[in-house]
Amino acid sequence: MTLSTRIQRIHELGQSIWCDNLSRKMIESGELQRLIDLGIVGVTSNPTIFMKAITGGSDYDDAFQKLIDAGSEDMALYEGLVLPDIRDAADLLRPVYDRTGGVDGYVSLEVNPKLAFDTEATIDEARRLFAELDRPNVFIKVPATDPGIPAIATLIGEGVNVNVTLIFAISMYRKVMDAYIAGLAKLDAGGGDVTNVASVASFFVSRVDTLVDKKLQEEQAGGANVDHLFGKAANANAKLAYRRFQETFEANAVFNELAIRGARVQRPLWASTSTKNPDYPDTLYVDPLIGPHTVNTLPPNTIEVVLDHGRAEVTLTEGVEDARRVLAELGEIGIDMKAVTDRLTQEGVQSFTQSFDDLLADLTRKRTELRSEPRAPATGQPVTSDNA
Repeated sequence: MTLSTRIQRIHELGQSIWCDNLSRKMIESGELQRLIDLGIVGVTSNPTIFMKAITGGSDYDDAFQKLIDAGSEDMALYEGLVLPDIRDAADLLRPVYDRTGGVDGYVSLEVNPKLAFDTEATIDEARRLFAELDRPNVFIKVPATDPGIPAIATLIGEGVNVNVTLIFAISMYRKVMDAYIAGLAKLDAGGGDVTNVASVASFFVSRVDTLVDKKLQEEQAGGANVDHLFGKAANANAKLAYRRFQETFEANAVFNELAIRGARVQRPLWASTSTKNPDYPDTLYVDPLIGPHTVNTLPPNTIEVVLDHGRAEVTLTEGVEDARRVLAELGEIGIDMKAVTDRLTQEGVQSFTQSFDDLLADLTRKRTELRSEPRAPATGQPVTSDNA
């Protein structure tokens, strides 16, 4: 009899563990399949992940050369490298998608982060990517900005699976859930099948502590007694977000009617869950956030940590009043959580945009270099010289 892994036991409690990483090497080496066998039931990606994968080695060189030979430039180069990875990962996860009835087995791809504040451009790009990928188990990631909210409602209303990303504030999370429900209602009113669309809401966790802890250090330097608040804001924020999720999907009359026809809840997804502070437990953003109808997306090193010594208990509903107290105390000492989450949203968009720009610049540089190299007609390899 095969013993279940900790990740599989967590799944039995209602939380799905996804891998926050994707590369051609993971797919071709069998590493992604190994993770699936251990209980991983989804994959997320973002521009930073793909930048590291594509520029960090030679795994994409053959595909890159073929795209160069075909005359591809700029975005066509990027998509020619990335979209095959998304499709292949989706195909590997398709058995999970089928087995879970479309609950899990998804791969996520981000829209161009430069479009984060352009509603119509986000909608157009999400539609196009979803159609080109042509897989039912793909999520298109849309950032939780104010212009992103109507895009979410429109896309869900058209049956496009959406992973809403870069959520930090509970106030924004409410808008995200409302947009999802509005989109479902639109889909249903137009004769669409609400059972065939899915969404997750990616609530970022550890970055909250990173910024709040810096502010606490400033308060501490001024003589404030704040030791008990370090490393507490992020999980408190997430626990209260989960409470809001429960209240919304239990009490919303529109959703309850749609649920009768098979609509699914929009699951909270905990993102940015690796521990950044070495003084904190390595499962700080995993163990306390386990609960039904949730996802936690973990980088590979955190997956191994959870497999080794993670907890498999429902913990997300514990300590809710303590979470309220933590956020209240932060407010009392002058740490404005709205200012914190607004800044983190802006920085998140800027970070992904910079990664995207860096990747495109690297692809452009490589394309220019390869085109400038003479190529031997017989072998297709660059011609070398004594001066090389």
